[in-house]
Order: sequence, then C-alpha cells, then structure tokens
Amino acid sequence: MRIVILGNSGSGKTTLARRLAAGHGLATLDLDTVAWEPGKIAVPRDPAEAAADVKAFCESNDRRVAEGCYAGLIDAALAYSPTLLFLEPGVETCLSNCRNRPWEPHKYPSKEAQDEKLAFLLAWVSEYYSRDGDLSLRAHQALFDGYAGPKQKLAAADDAAALI
Repeated sequence: MRIVILGNSGSGKTTLARRLAAGHGLATLDLDTVAWEPGKIAVPRDPAEAAADVKAFCESNDRRVAEGCYAGLIDAALAYSPTLLFLEPGVETCLSNCRNRPWEPHKYPSKEAQDEKLAFLLAWVSEYYSRDGDLSLRAHQALFDGYAGPKQKLAAADDAAALI
C-alpha cells in the first residue's frame, strides 16, 4: 500500500494519513518535515535536498503514506506509483480545521507558539484558491489531472473516512 495525500492546509491530510497509517501499519511522511529547514517554521530547504528525502522515504518504505501541500514534493513521490488522494473540501472546512488544529509538537515548541501563527495560517489557507505556484489549487489540480496512476479527488471528510 502506497498512498500520497495532497491538499490545502486544513483539508484533513494529516488526520487521514495518521488514520491510514494506524489502520494499515504504514510508514508516514509529513512533507513539512522535509520541505522546511529543521527547527524553522516555513523556512524552505533546498528543493533538491527535500526531493531527495522524499525519494529516500519512498525507496525505503514499501508500505507508506506521505502527505503535504507541496506539488513538487508530491510529484517526486508519484514517481513510485502510489495512489494519489487529493483532498479539496473547500475553504470553510479548511479554515475550521485550522482553527481547531491540535498542537503539532514536531513543528512548534508549544501550543501557544502555534497559535501565534494562526492568523497568518488562516490568510494563507484562504489564498490557496487565488495564488499561483507549487502551493496553489491550480498546481494541485494540474498535478492530479496529469497523474496517470490510481487517484481519487475527495471533496468531503466523509469521502476520506470511507477509505479508512
């Protein structure tokens, strides 16, 4: 079982990945952990180094799930023929999920530090539908449309829950 989950922040990628991993014994990769400089929030690493880490993860884990919003890193994982799940529940669901997000200790030293970034995150999530580049709806849709392997676009949380 090889799965890659793509979508906006707050779309449910991490939650779905954790459930799939727990239910099926899958190794997991949160792409934030390879896309950002270690110990720094939203400070990009060298893209070639991040892609090399994705490839190494895919090559060393036959049963895996990777998730993130980085079209370029998702594309690197697609070279290993996973099932691609594109989560697109809409902006209101994403914003609500971000507001209710539990503390992510692998990203932030405290829940308070995470909450300090919430206003920025909410603005960034809203811009998904209008921005260009690797982290946009346009890039995600193009990646999904161009992938010839098994794929599914999920618009509702219930759609994702049915996969577990």
